[in-house]
Amino acid sequence: MPNVSKSAEPRHVRLAVLLTFLIGLGLPAGMQAQAPATRPMVEVRTRLGTMVVALYNETPELRDRFMARVKAGEMDSLLLHRVVPGFAVEGGDPASRHAAAGVALGQDQDTIGLPLTVVPGLIHRKGALAAAPAGDTPGLGRRSHRDRFFFVLGGPYVGDELDRIATRNAALGSPFAYSTEDRRTYAAEGGQPRLDGSYTVFGQIVSGIDVLDAIAKEPCNTWDRPMEDIPMYMRILQ
Repeated sequence: MPNVSKSAEPRHVRLAVLLTFLIGLGLPAGMQAQAPATRPMVEVRTRLGTMVVALYNETPELRDRFMARVKAGEMDSLLLHRVVPGFAVEGGDPASRHAAAGVALGQDQDTIGLPLTVVPGLIHRKGALAAAPAGDTPGLGRRSHRDRFFFVLGGPYVGDELDRIATRNAALGSPFAYSTEDRRTYAAEGGQPRLDGSYTVFGQIVSGIDVLDAIAKEPCNTWDRPMEDIPMYMRILQ
């Protein structure tokens, strides 16, 4: 596994984590009162660099599921198997570990899933970690996939753009109210507000957003799978 040694601990990662604690993780307004050090921090190493993700305690089921998979080594060598520039980077499919080159991944439904959890202030800003939908299993309703997740890309939204999107989301059955801080975040960082209210956001990249940008530039096939695989290796930092 070139450039992703499980024993390596880049100095910039520890510095980034410390800095993150000091600035309150850049979390939504009203959430910084919780001690930042109590939020689990996960390192995600790839051939394109390292990201650090803070998991939200406000979404405990997906937080705990994600951490359990990391602790068990289940995430190691899984692929970031789908890249849609300007939209999202998806990973976590257990079938991706030994997948043949070029085949489509992320097609399975989760017939159990976890409850959809929409928390005010946890928006699909750039770098957000969110759960993929579980699928269309009759009787389950809208639920989150227990394994597959995605990192959010996307551009800025300014002016009355968010108001129009909020009206559209509400009409589709996914109402979501935006605070002043949410609006500032979307204007400054960008993201995918059309997803708000429909998916569970359970984490945020706090270091290595440039790595996500690099991943988004990787050439892909017609299934949106990178032509050169991007395996992940994870460990819990805090």
